[in-house]
Amino acid sequence: MRNVRLSAACGRIAAAAALLAGVVLAGTLSARAQQPAPMMMMQSMMFSQADLVKNLLPSVVNITARAQVPAPTSDAMDTAAADERQQFQIRVNAGSGFVVQPDGVIVTNWHVVDGAYEIFVTFADGSRASAEVLNAARLIDIAILKVNTGHPLVAVRWGNSGKVQIGDPVLAIGNPLGVGLSVTAGIVSALNRNLMDTPYDDFIQTDAPINHGNSGGPLFNLKGEVIGINTALISPTSASAGLGFAIPSNDAHFAIERLLHYGWVRPAWLGVKIQSLTPEMAAALGMAQPDGSIVAWVVAGGPAAAAGVRIGDVILRFGEQVPSDDRALLRLIAASPPGEKTTITLLRDGQQLDLPVTLAEWPKMQWEERDAPTKAAEPRWVIPPDLGISVQPPPADFLSKNSFPANTKDMQAVMVNSIRKDAEAARRGLQAGDLILRIDDRSIASASDLQEQIDRARAAHRKFAMFLILPKSAAEKGSKFPGPKWIALRVSPG
Repeated sequence: MRNVRLSAACGRIAAAAALLAGVVLAGTLSARAQQPAPMMMMQSMMFSQADLVKNLLPSVVNITARAQVPAPTSDAMDTAAADERQQFQIRVNAGSGFVVQPDGVIVTNWHVVDGAYEIFVTFADGSRASAEVLNAARLIDIAILKVNTGHPLVAVRWGNSGKVQIGDPVLAIGNPLGVGLSVTAGIVSALNRNLMDTPYDDFIQTDAPINHGNSGGPLFNLKGEVIGINTALISPTSASAGLGFAIPSNDAHFAIERLLHYGWVRPAWLGVKIQSLTPEMAAALGMAQPDGSIVAWVVAGGPAAAAGVRIGDVILRFGEQVPSDDRALLRLIAASPPGEKTTITLLRDGQQLDLPVTLAEWPKMQWEERDAPTKAAEPRWVIPPDLGISVQPPPADFLSKNSFPANTKDMQAVMVNSIRKDAEAARRGLQAGDLILRIDDRSIASASDLQEQIDRARAAHRKFAMFLILPKSAAEKGSKFPGPKWIALRVSPG
């Protein structure tokens, strides 16, 4: 979830109460009809949504995306030679997504999978599948993933975000803070929010709690239809403060359909730079109200130039529609089919003009430079022969001096003496003082045993080996002995 703090706004580009099942007496209907609308909305939210949520959960997924990022400069102080040192660290993103096609097409936010070399989705039933990025649109913050599960998936139903109203109850489902699929409820707080990140911002604002990890998850109305993709939050802290934002479903569905059909959004292009009129600008132009969008630049050779649009013209109407602001006008242009002929109504020198214009396709090279899909190769792993782990026998009185159960007194083990900062084992949580009890199915009693088992796993062409670890902290917890745990460590790049 993108966090848009109050001190520095940044972020990426949400109907009615549920119908009650069963027979309702006419007298009851009449009584409800006489109640104020806010009371009816509150009553609708008081009814259990358990059956609705039960039907929606199979369509929502948790997403885990791993990407490589540069290693902190402090790691450069490690004693390993530069060519032997891992030059990156792994960033793990937790996000959300939802199924849009039964054949395994899933939608999430671009920023959830940006630069990821490995993506997994986890379904509500606990099953897990590897995913690949089919296409993505950075400017719109949408990515399309594909999974192969061997069986049809339950896809969501799209709602019409154009009919959403402030006050409508909504449900957000996602993976907040990485804790797993969670459901939150609230209302639509505002519409057409501009987070000042792209000229196409049109966010639905909701007070349904949204946190990091909710990114890419669906915002449902009480009909079970997706009306938005949860994308951003504004908060003075890193957690929800009741200001969550979702990409409207109409905008998202348009982009998704274009990405699936053309491989990119393929927006139409007018070839102008526009901005909203301020009251001062309107006064300078002799206008009573700041209606329309003023043209700040006309691209030579573009559709607007060919139609006769000039710098300083004010665009009042696009086809049959009157855009509410410059962002609405840009969305109308982008969503139009390239090659479509339409009419734009301008205000020039106090006079209205109707100019016919033929929209072009946005120059693909320019769009791709701004909106290249997310594709990343797996990192080049640097795996030291000993995994960067130095071990020694545990002190003779180590076990007897610490609070391990009696049945661990005679166990075989080696103690981690030191570990390289850039080693994957360190990232997985292995620390100096931990005991290594087993690797795969073999007990470890010496450094040579450790190396033999690592080499054995490599000889079998395995990427990972299983290490049974007794954490150092186990000896510090008194009678609350947590016991050993397994971790998988990478032993070879391939």
